[in-house]
Amino acid sequence: MGATGSGKTTFINVASGSDLRVGMGLESCTNEVQTSQSFLLDEKNVVLVDTPGFDDTTKSDTDVLKMIAAYLQTMHKQGKILSGVIYMHRISDIRVGGTSRRDFTMFQELCGREAYKNVLMVTNMWSDINEDVLAREQELREKDIFFKPILDNGALLLRHMNDQESAHKIIHELTGADPVALRIQSELAAVNDITQTSAYAQLNRELMEQAERNRQELQKLRVELEEAAQAQDEETRMELQEESEKMEAELLRVQNESAMLASEYQAELRRIEEQLHARAG
Repeated sequence: MGATGSGKTTFINVASGSDLRVGMGLESCTNEVQTSQSFLLDEKNVVLVDTPGFDDTTKSDTDVLKMIAAYLQTMHKQGKILSGVIYMHRISDIRVGGTSRRDFTMFQELCGREAYKNVLMVTNMWSDINEDVLAREQELREKDIFFKPILDNGALLLRHMNDQESAHKIIHELTGADPVALRIQSELAAVNDITQTSAYAQLNRELMEQAERNRQELQKLRVELEEAAQAQDEETRMELQEESEKMEAELLRVQNESAMLASEYQAELRRIEEQLHARAG
């Protein structure tokens, strides 16, 4: 798991010898859950699972949650338990922006504290090791707003040096681990309702905050529209009207996303189950 452009697919290809499609720059290429070819490590068959980030450029956060949750629930139903989870992060990022923090927050809610001992926080893109980069790594390790809480509960912070030997050393940390069910898998096994999960609650909070920001912005636009109309400034009025209509559409989209997730999730669950059944057949 990890943000768009963090090197998830590249890591999987390097480690497994697979040829999954890799995105360029910050454009997402992984728009559904996909798996690597099986490979042997420590006398065990290893399969890596690639997931889209919650900042995906082609899908909404609710779509990403729906896909990841449906895949994880299906695997859990089939008795296939994860050995662990690898979270990728670009050490080359000078700052950890709001998007990356949001992705990491969703990751924490998906996993749950009980699974942190099976989590590896992996930094990559170590092309130039200098004092600034080492300081960023230390900041990730020691600050509560970054990786410290998850590391304090058993996760490891490791470096990927973009070669197979390094990737295999990282995966080696999980080949002997006791398999673990993620929080969202346990929650869905108990109620089969995605709206009752911690990950949904977190995403819904963010959507409601976004909707409130949109409402405030829409209110300001309406005031400006009225002022433009009174001033008989037709050009400005038309520009504001167009912007207002876009904002209304965005507000409606955000409100609908949360409401539609429950019904759409069951359809996604059936799709994943049929897809996996067809592959097995």
